[in-house]
Amino acid sequence: MPHGEGTPPPHEEHIGHAEHGEHEGHHDHHRMMIEDFKKRFWVSLALSVPVIIISPMIQDILGYSLNIPYNMMISFVLSSIIYFYGGWPFLTGLAEEVKKKAPGMMTLIGVAITVAYVYSTAVAFGIKGMDFFWELATLIVVMLLGHWIEMRSVLGASKALELLVSMMPAEAALIKDGQTIKVKVEELKADDLILIKPGEKVPADGEVVQGDSYLNESMLTGESKPVQKKPGDKVIGGSINGNGSLQVRVQSTGKDSYLNKVITLVQEAQKTKSDTQRLADKAAKWLTYIALTAGTLTLVAWLIAGAEFGFALERMVTVMVISCPHALGLAIPLVVAISTAVSANNGLLIRNRTAFENSRNITTIIFDKTGTLTQGSHEVARVVSLNPAYTEQELLRLAAGVEQNSEHYISQGVLRKVETEGITIPASSDFHYLPGKGLEGTVEGKDVKVVGPNYIKEFNIQVPENDAEDGVETVVYIMIDQQVAGFITLKDQIRPESEEAIKILKENGIKNLLLTGDNERVAKSVSDKLGMDGYLANVLPHQKQEKVKELQQNGEFVAMTGDGVNDAPALAQADVGIAVGSGTDVAAETADIILVNSNPQDIASLILFGKATYRKMIQNLIWATGYNVVALPLAAGVLYQQGIMVSPAVGAALMSLSTVIVAINAQLLRRQLK
Repeated sequence: MPHGEGTPPPHEEHIGHAEHGEHEGHHDHHRMMIEDFKKRFWVSLALSVPVIIISPMIQDILGYSLNIPYNMMISFVLSSIIYFYGGWPFLTGLAEEVKKKAPGMMTLIGVAITVAYVYSTAVAFGIKGMDFFWELATLIVVMLLGHWIEMRSVLGASKALELLVSMMPAEAALIKDGQTIKVKVEELKADDLILIKPGEKVPADGEVVQGDSYLNESMLTGESKPVQKKPGDKVIGGSINGNGSLQVRVQSTGKDSYLNKVITLVQEAQKTKSDTQRLADKAAKWLTYIALTAGTLTLVAWLIAGAEFGFALERMVTVMVISCPHALGLAIPLVVAISTAVSANNGLLIRNRTAFENSRNITTIIFDKTGTLTQGSHEVARVVSLNPAYTEQELLRLAAGVEQNSEHYISQGVLRKVETEGITIPASSDFHYLPGKGLEGTVEGKDVKVVGPNYIKEFNIQVPENDAEDGVETVVYIMIDQQVAGFITLKDQIRPESEEAIKILKENGIKNLLLTGDNERVAKSVSDKLGMDGYLANVLPHQKQEKVKELQQNGEFVAMTGDGVNDAPALAQADVGIAVGSGTDVAAETADIILVNSNPQDIASLILFGKATYRKMIQNLIWATGYNVVALPLAAGVLYQQGIMVSPAVGAALMSLSTVIVAINAQLLRRQLK
């Protein structure tokens, strides 16, 4: 079945009940088509066995003899069923491609089986020659198998995606009795009060009751600019929150659309042909032209040379049947099916197959530090008071009042420390996220800021020297009513797999750079420890995209890895965007590939596997079409005077050998990603 067949994807982000039903309907339709191909394959296979056994050509090749009465008529009847029942998808595909004036694989298959069937039928009813009934039968069976495999790979990937995506967060923060509790989105009811933190997706339609933020509704409304939302404004489920924290009163509920959206996007991406799959279609298109031209020229040339019509016709049919290699129908589908299955089993969620195949071109890979190369779970090492009016516990308590509104790793580290100390977190208001610099809000009437070195540097704020462990500890300053009252240091740990990942990349000649908003000391420490090629420190969110652009302008083919809201523009800008699965929804939505397990070693494996997949596709295309260079001229009888000519039997053997090689070569791909 042509790749593009199926219903169009629902409107990008907002999948309501109607679209959800449509999505399920498409899923069922796809399943029914798979069942149809499966049934046609098994019926055709069963009917092919007696056709092959009683074929005079097979008997000659294998050296046995069966004298069955009316064997030619039996072959004709069975082959007719195979041709019209098993070959029906290819005949209708041929008609569609001819109608669109875009010959491809369906035209090639349709022409080959029609020529073989018509000629063999003529032989069965008296024309002198050797029938091609067994070739017709095996060609249809192999092509049905190829398309069945291809369609199953898409459905199988969808099942894997449902399992993988279910591991990602699909919860809402419900405010109940003054406490914030996590609940499943489907448990939300009308009039519930929910908290939406920066970078989170709005889980349901509702009205803002507290807070001020900008929401990205571009996926829903087409409005490219973020839209400001304040008390009284409506918010749409599926839009993405920006810098502020919002409290929203739920008005209408429904299942969170993220799971369905990701599955739909990946299904559409898989059905959309990659560059290599399009290359297979081009090969089929040109083979169609070659088959028709070569076959016609062969017939005319032999007739001009004085050959009998029956001989000339047999040469023409041999050429046209050989021109349609069984292997071409399996060359790409087998590799796609195996790479999809192996990738899913290893936690690689491929949304864009072309980007996946293009990973072979990567010359530079940029790593976001936190959560990718490091654990991302910063733990508080020390709390230091610089103002006698505030104890360490009081500083922690006030800082936590602001940090509770954020998903940032530093915020989570502070909150874990507060929980361990048994400190009650005070309420806060007027929360604002300061991109790349920190957070601010009002706690118990005090203006509280928790900020990093970028903020201190920008506003020339004087702070005493701290004795933070050089290159290991991250420092954030607590400002109360515009005065620095103290600081907190946090430590992050490098992932044990990071060193091996960098080593593999360097062995394969791929440059690697560290990109982080952290200070120079931390960046240099991590970069040196892992033996990386360099680092970019103190990079603000909007600068990440610029850094990717700079590298691209210098001729680099760039891959970017990240897991946060501030990585999204850079992921979109990169030639290959890789999101780690533990990150935010917005990062995953922007990336070409999602690594569910957040293991940096998977990134190295991904690139090598992408290279291996592309190699297998090209190798299979060469095997599937290359033998025509030798077989076609010989089948046409170019060396007939020298006593060399490919008989239908030898042509069939060459074709079968090509198919076996392609199948084995595709299976070897399983060894590439362990």
